[in-house]
Amino acid sequence: MSYTILITAPALAPAGRQLLEARGCETIYIQDQADVKRLEECLSNRRIDAVISRTMQLTSTMIDSCSTLKVISKHGVGVSNIDLEAARGHGIAVLSTPGANTQSVVEFSIGLMLASARFIAFCDSSMKSGKWERIDKGIQLAGRTLGLVGFGQIGRGVARIANAMGMQVLVFDPALSDAQANNLGVERISSIDKLLPRSQVLSLHCPAKHGAPPLLDASRLALLPRGAVVINTARGELIDEQALAAALRSGQLAAAGLDTFVCEPLPADSPLRQLENVLITPHVAGSTPDALAAMAEGAVRNALEYLDQHP
Repeated sequence: MSYTILITAPALAPAGRQLLEARGCETIYIQDQADVKRLEECLSNRRIDAVISRTMQLTSTMIDSCSTLKVISKHGVGVSNIDLEAARGHGIAVLSTPGANTQSVVEFSIGLMLASARFIAFCDSSMKSGKWERIDKGIQLAGRTLGLVGFGQIGRGVARIANAMGMQVLVFDPALSDAQANNLGVERISSIDKLLPRSQVLSLHCPAKHGAPPLLDASRLALLPRGAVVINTARGELIDEQALAAALRSGQLAAAGLDTFVCEPLPADSPLRQLENVLITPHVAGSTPDALAAMAEGAVRNALEYLDQHP
């Protein structure tokens, strides 16, 4: 049986696209991921069986408007861009592809950490503008303490590399036991407020709850040691961006490396665009060809299998 599949992106990796073509599915793409109106129109005016969800917001209004929608299959792991309560209210399944992009995000997180701590992007930009500025304010990571919020597959991958680099690794994750932490070479911390004062580098690897306040607000950012570095490849909603910018300006934080933001694309007037000590990337941590292929195939298989089982 074929289906109509809406993909909230302009393209899908061949591994997923070929599965849809083999089943004779009609596919609808959103060519501009800032075109919210187009997404709303597709959901309200077309018979859509499934959505392959990338980063665009799927609001309760959008979900309510599509009476034929049976499943939202996430191209990735984080589902904070999906109104889960609205989906649940309509009996719409929300599925994801855990593990598909793990290694890519792990490597990117470490890359952001190194680049932010050593101001590599600033040095590159300076050189390309014709300058020769041999700055000496970089931070050596060996011997520093890394705090991880969340210890799933990505957090564990980051911990392994950080340990190999000579960092002490602390973890806050309610699902982690002391025994597990000891076996994995990390120290379990019982609360985020106890983790922050000891974290010279902080890296976020936890989900964000839709509509919840930021995990890192001004008061929590102030708990970090002065001169700390913050890395976020998880979800933009975890951080109060205005408070983060203020902490970067004041020197409370030495640097930040961010791949995710509250509003995507990041608005042109965001203060984060103006700061030399923040490294920003457009939500690409999991976007290697290997990871994109695995996520596309997994998301499509999830959607088709669900639709086949729930005609």
